Amino acid sequence: MSGGDADGSGTGGGASERLVRLLGGDEIAWLIDRTRHRLEQGKALTGTVTLTAATPAQRRAAEVLLGRRAGAGSSLSVSLDEVDRILRASGVTADGLREAVVRLRGPIRDLSGEKAARTAAWERAFARLDALVADRPELSGWRSWLESTGLVRRLAATAGEARILLDRLSAVLARLPSPGTPLGRLAAETCGDAHGLDEGRPLATLALSAARALSGLPYAGEGGADARRSAWAAVGVHLDDLSSLVLCLGLPGDGRSPVGRMLSAARTAGEPCVLTLRQLRRHESPFPAGLVRICENPVVVAAAADELGASCPPLVCGGGRPSTAVWRLLDLLAAGGATFAYHGDFDWGGIAIATSVHERLGFLPWRFDAASYQAVPSLAPLSGQARPTPWDPGLTVAMEQRGVRVEEELVLAELIADLVPKRRGRPQRPG
Repeated sequence: MSGGDADGSGTGGGASERLVRLLGGDEIAWLIDRTRHRLEQGKALTGTVTLTAATPAQRRAAEVLLGRRAGAGSSLSVSLDEVDRILRASGVTADGLREAVVRLRGPIRDLSGEKAARTAAWERAFARLDALVADRPELSGWRSWLESTGLVRRLAATAGEARILLDRLSAVLARLPSPGTPLGRLAAETCGDAHGLDEGRPLATLALSAARALSGLPYAGEGGADARRSAWAAVGVHLDDLSSLVLCLGLPGDGRSPVGRMLSAARTAGEPCVLTLRQLRRHESPFPAGLVRICENPVVVAAAADELGASCPPLVCGGGRPSTAVWRLLDLLAAGGATFAYHGDFDWGGIAIATSVHERLGFLPWRFDAASYQAVPSLAPLSGQARPTPWDPGLTVAMEQRGVRVEEELVLAELIADLVPKRRGRPQRPG
């Protein structure tokens, strides 16, 4: 196995006839594959590689290479150090086994270097978003969720695409919450595309999950237009003036405007009234209403209409996360001198909703304090992150200690009783 080759044995040339004969056949390909893999991983070509269940042809090829018997049994072990020494000593390749692999298979990839470069590229892609999250701790859990689910990498094929996507996402998040903002305008002003946040777009998928995070909702959320509308509404963004709605009952109207006449007619009939954001934006004068009760769920309004009809005092339904239309109506009522009493679900999502109302308008708790919570039997487990209850700090403590949730439907009878007018013998109090 000594002597030179007609086409030379130095590096840079193609595979010589002797090299091909020794290491170019299918029977010895496994050895070249294992060697190349080690080189691409940045590992030294030392030690032994083993092929289990070697065929007779593979064993003969190894024996030709080594110039001796290659052991017995079903497995075949070859020392990389020995192969390297043979190739150098015989002059087949001056640079040993590494040169042989390059001549037979082409340049060696630096997989660890490529991995480091990809990692750096993805870090650059997230850089702007991570800087924003550093200033918005309420998004830290969502950011970890993005990483653990690999959502961004599924939506963007490369780090370059991801960087564009995440930079636009950062621009959107910098504007949230954004009360009273149409979705199309938010998209146009933050990413230069009025349809950039349309359903199904990668940016919309990410932005909507972040909106849920800002509102204390599950990041993945529920599907469907209603859930999407509610999630955007929770950060003040509405899809359009007609899809943002508010449900109310017993609000006094007037004869001076379309909305006033609608409310007056609905109150006289004892029927719930649904108003759109478009209608409320065209109504500029305040609504004087005295004490206005706010509930979280439409079932309270339906029951009040069934049992009290036209005698029901002013009642507004937040419908879960208040929409822009809900906020607009409540603002008009507040401008008219209304005071508010609030009831919602005793869970951490319900507390988050109540807190947003309390911060904006203030309210008296309507059976929405620690004593009221403790008085309702429930076995439903409470989950999620605890939140403060500034209208009654003891409520947070009670909920953490008891660990159950109480939905509004469980106290429906008590809520309706509170709505019965005084003249029918029931006290009208926030509770």
